[in-house]
Amino acid sequence: MTETTSTVHAPPFPRRALIASVSGSFLEWYDFYLFGTAAGLVFPALFFPGSSPTVATIQSFGAFAGGFLTRPLGAVLFGHFGDRIGRRRMLLITVALMGGGTFLIGLLPAFGAIGVAAPILLIALRLVQGLGIGGEFGGGALVALENAPRGRRGIMGSIHQMGTPLGLLTATGVFALVQLLPEQTVHGWAWRIPFLLSGLFVLVAFYIRRNLPETTVFRADAGRAHRFPLLALLREHPKNLVLATGARLADAVTFNVINVFGISFATKQLGLGKEVMLTGFVIAAAVEIAAIPLVGHLSDRIGRKPLYLFGIVLCGSLGFAYFPVLAGGSTLAVWAMIVVMLAVGTGCMFAIQGTLFSELFATHTRYTGLGVAYQTSALLGGAPTPAIATALAAAFAQSYWPVAIYLGAVCALSLVCILFAAETSGRELAEKP
Repeated sequence: MTETTSTVHAPPFPRRALIASVSGSFLEWYDFYLFGTAAGLVFPALFFPGSSPTVATIQSFGAFAGGFLTRPLGAVLFGHFGDRIGRRRMLLITVALMGGGTFLIGLLPAFGAIGVAAPILLIALRLVQGLGIGGEFGGGALVALENAPRGRRGIMGSIHQMGTPLGLLTATGVFALVQLLPEQTVHGWAWRIPFLLSGLFVLVAFYIRRNLPETTVFRADAGRAHRFPLLALLREHPKNLVLATGARLADAVTFNVINVFGISFATKQLGLGKEVMLTGFVIAAAVEIAAIPLVGHLSDRIGRKPLYLFGIVLCGSLGFAYFPVLAGGSTLAVWAMIVVMLAVGTGCMFAIQGTLFSELFATHTRYTGLGVAYQTSALLGGAPTPAIATALAAAFAQSYWPVAIYLGAVCALSLVCILFAAETSGRELAEKP
């Protein structure tokens, strides 16, 4: 049975650890959403000119996907040392890689200035971003969860996840403001502003994290570290690793269909203005900020699985209505659909992913397990989705129905995985799953 907060006797949750956790999550997703938005709106013209619009967009989405290639590597690398020597030291490195890579993208010359070197450098910096992001999620989530009592892990883990809508809100909001300028100005220099802002954000996050203590759970179990955490993970938790990876695919694919691909498709094929889509995601991110802690609190009361299942079903079913609503052209209807799919659908999954997946692994494989499951699903589901969706639509005369079917099939797979996963809300993190 799930233990409620009234029965938990534990010290108060360290506020500093929570702020450190959210700061990294914010930077991670600010960088991620910023690149995805730019890949759909400005990178095709700036870094991949000379092709047809569709080919340039697919090439731009290929650069976007490149960052996913190094995310599992980052998860293994930082997970290895995070499970062996502790969480906090890894978090200083990951935040520098993420923010530094994004800042340098803002300084890149475009194709017109240096030719083919421009997209090569863009992809190289995207790979650096991916390496840092790969190690950030696991460590950032554990800073929150391993300092929280059992009956409050859902709410505390969800607060860490609030960095996601905060990052989306900031990245999309800044980009929406930039888009108000003339197109020539945007393509000339203004597109750089959101990327250069990341330099300021990384300094703040680094300052917050520099004196962060090690997590309570890791310190309590410090004598049981494995020499090779990845091998221990594959030996001890192969089933849970597969189930966590599959369960997260629905969230990864849904977001990239409705946001990264959706913004590009809606503006280029359905005739919607960029500002309509970007404003919709700003509104949805604001709603999600309020929804995420509510979902986390409910998961402490009724368990993780019911809420996660609800999110999967909602995304899989509404995927068939999303593009028809966009095609209808009603701004309010478009905004309402984006809010429901992002804030409620993916929100019910994303709010509790860090908590649910962490509870599937033991302490000294947890950083590695959480990171590998999360980033492998990102590689399999998130990375190719914008390009796959663009190719599917193009192959069927710019029809969105094949994309909706693709999303529905992925959600069905995640549904099966979460049904086979154990309910974890009632176990102690120090217990072996």
